[in-house]
Amino acid sequence: MARNRKKQEAPENHERWLITYADLITLLLIFFVIMYAMSKIDIQKYEILSQALKLEFKKADTMMPQGTGVMGANNPSKGGSDPVKKQQEEKEKQEKEDREKKEQQLQDLLQKVQSYIEQNNLQTQVSAADTPRGVAVTLNDLFLFDLGKADLKPAAYPILNQLASLFPTLDATISIEGHTDDLPLSTGSAYRDNWGLSQARSLSVLRYFIYNAQQDEKRFISTSYADTRPVVENNSAENRAKNRRVEIVVLREKLAPAQQ
Repeated sequence: MARNRKKQEAPENHERWLITYADLITLLLIFFVIMYAMSKIDIQKYEILSQALKLEFKKADTMMPQGTGVMGANNPSKGGSDPVKKQQEEKEKQEKEDREKKEQQLQDLLQKVQSYIEQNNLQTQVSAADTPRGVAVTLNDLFLFDLGKADLKPAAYPILNQLASLFPTLDATISIEGHTDDLPLSTGSAYRDNWGLSQARSLSVLRYFIYNAQQDEKRFISTSYADTRPVVENNSAENRAKNRRVEIVVLREKLAPAQQ
């Protein structure tokens, strides 16, 4: 009966997984040892090799310009010059010089106009000041025109000619701006309202510069404000006289043709 009895199966080994786990740990250990060994590079030997390669690349007769390769001198990380950065720096430098030059021109203009006003005792009729927009020359309306009219008086020609002689030295846009007080125009006026009067006066001054003083018309703009921008309140005859004016403003920011 023993022969017919089936052989008893060997008991299952439940600890076999430990062999696979041990093999995995051993492989990981070997992997990290190799990685650590590869990371320990002799820095001195590496630098010597790098310098030798640079020298050989510079000597090589190739189509690649020297200093433009991966290890070239123009690499920004190696302290070389960056063409784009250099171009931007040169542009900023030029813009700064242009601003300083224009500012000096404006200050020279202001000084010359103020000197002319003092020499000709025009302080009560003409003034000049440095404003955030630029140098503004303000002319009293009765110095330029008769009451309610826009035809220039001959007495205004000398100061306008003096200004015209200074304009060609400036690289700037010149704004001619007409202003009035808040009183309505008298019945029978040639102009519908203060807007029309202020615009006509602005154009009279502008046309004098263009047609009489032979100035470049592309440098001028004409603007009318009527009574919307008073320098003082319109609450007395004296204040209203101050608000009736034409301002000639040499602008700091030059307007592009499309903006003119």
